[in-house]
Amino acid sequence: MKQFHLTTLMIADLCKQLALLLRAGVPTGDALYLLAEEETSDEYRALLTQIAGQVENGSFLSSAFADTNAFPGYVTGLLRVGEETGRTEETLLSLSQYYEEQDALFGRLRSALTYPAILLLLMLIVIVVLLTRVLPVFDEVYASLGGHLTGLAGGLLTLGGFLNAVMPFLCVLLVLIPALAAAISLSDSLRSKLLIFWQLHFGHKGLSRKINDARFAQALTMTLGSGLPLEEGVAMAASLLAKDPHAAKRCEDCLTRLTAGQDPAASLCASGLLPASSCKMLALGLRAGTGDVTMSEIANRLSDEARDTLERKVSMIEPALVIVTSLMVGAILLSVMLPLMNIMKAIG
Repeated sequence: MKQFHLTTLMIADLCKQLALLLRAGVPTGDALYLLAEEETSDEYRALLTQIAGQVENGSFLSSAFADTNAFPGYVTGLLRVGEETGRTEETLLSLSQYYEEQDALFGRLRSALTYPAILLLLMLIVIVVLLTRVLPVFDEVYASLGGHLTGLAGGLLTLGGFLNAVMPFLCVLLVLIPALAAAISLSDSLRSKLLIFWQLHFGHKGLSRKINDARFAQALTMTLGSGLPLEEGVAMAASLLAKDPHAAKRCEDCLTRLTAGQDPAASLCASGLLPASSCKMLALGLRAGTGDVTMSEIANRLSDEARDTLERKVSMIEPALVIVTSLMVGAILLSVMLPLMNIMKAIG
């Protein structure tokens, strides 16, 4: 069967509907068949039917999801943890909430980035026009006065000549860049592949690290709530971060410390799986016998921090673009106008 990619909103709806049907006592296979019967998309109906058939043949829901290659690794990994801990319904509801928030966040990001992207494109066009059309006119004016553009203006004139020579390529590039941005914005599969690439190479720092910490904490919440030992919880949660070699290394280090008998919260902190402040909260919760509740609060807080950080970074893009492009245009004009003003004064 042709691979079918689900959008974040489709994943959220599927998880919520499955959770409600399971809570009502409907077997998993029957629930999937019911959802397939009401689906209007032939591809989506075939996907649900395939999953339902595998579940009725004895496969776990997470394995059936994984075999389709239509679901992100986070869905199949977290669902596997939920199945092993007996919290499938809670996991599905948690995934539904997570992907609903992701869909809303991507919607806000698209709205927030559309204007800066258009602004950047227009400013680039203005700069190219200044370099390729306006500066040569000023150079002719200087030549008529017995001089030539030198220094920064001369360098910009040379750059303008180069840009003019590669103008056909620039036109193609100016068309491809917006097209690529639109494809990334509209295609969940392409966006997922880019996110996987980013996680693989940059998942150990910055915003990606915050997102990984939040995902790890969410998985650990389920295992602790099921009464499993922390070692098993870390091992299960580590499967969600398997594509990030840095995270896998941190999990391995934590398991080594836990096996050696070190304090759980201290092990998580020393290995870098959770921030120090979160580890302190967890240590207090474990002593009070409310480790699962505390871990849930930590997971929610880390998720909020990751979302706030992402939105804050996006909000900084527009003013940064305005400042940079304005300075570039101002520098180009000043590099031309100031020498011209000095020449006019000398003539006068």
